[in-house]
Amino acid sequence: MANKAVGDGQSKLKRKPYEEELRRLQAELCVLQEWVKAKGLRVIVVFEGRDAAGKGGTIKAITERVSPRVFRVVALPAPSDREKSQMYIQRYMQHFPAAGEIVIFDRSWYNRAGVEYVMGFCTKEQHRWFLKLCPEIERYIVNGGIQIIKYWLEVGNKEQKRRFKARVNDPLRQWKLSPMDLPSRSRWYDYSRARDMMLKATDTKWAPWHILRSDDKKRARLNCIRHFLSLIPYKRLPRGKVRVPDRKKGGAYNDQATLKGRRFVPEKY
Repeated sequence: MANKAVGDGQSKLKRKPYEEELRRLQAELCVLQEWVKAKGLRVIVVFEGRDAAGKGGTIKAITERVSPRVFRVVALPAPSDREKSQMYIQRYMQHFPAAGEIVIFDRSWYNRAGVEYVMGFCTKEQHRWFLKLCPEIERYIVNGGIQIIKYWLEVGNKEQKRRFKARVNDPLRQWKLSPMDLPSRSRWYDYSRARDMMLKATDTKWAPWHILRSDDKKRARLNCIRHFLSLIPYKRLPRGKVRVPDRKKGGAYNDQATLKGRRFVPEKY
């Protein structure tokens, strides 16, 4: 399945088997979470891809059943004037994980390899130096004990166009349309060339890229979680029996009567 081409006619995954398998994989993420905390692991997960490739939905599938204290999501806005004057990667490094944390970057320092380069927000020289230095910076991070996992979500042309149209017409999705999204449609091949240069320069043994087909969002989410779990060796830790204690009766009083006259939310439903 992993080698199937985009648009090869593979049927969409049905909701019921998707939800069953997602629940199983999310339960494994909870097991992994306990292992990461117990062993003090530090992990960075980078999600990159074209606009509307499904990064947000995949990240949500990973994080919706785990603790935000362990799985932290970082989605930085455009840099401030102060941040623009810093070393380029500086604003990302302050979000790097401490012991027992997995930090997920919804877009990352690879903005320079993609949108900044294509849209002219950095110079060609800055882009060239980024591609040259990035592998060594990541080698330094890995040698410091942080595991880096990088995903590129690859969505096809027809599917991206369909998702953009859905965003335009759906008020619940319109917030997803950024000023960069629509120009990215017309610059499809510019982004393809930028992707190719990025992969050639930064797909290393210590921080390799993993390409995730994402035309079918459900399959992509399951494939990503399954693959992610395979990259971090972990074991199920023993858990002691948990007993819910009874409410103590000492000092009992009518604690509902004391709420009389307070402001309650109207019960419309």
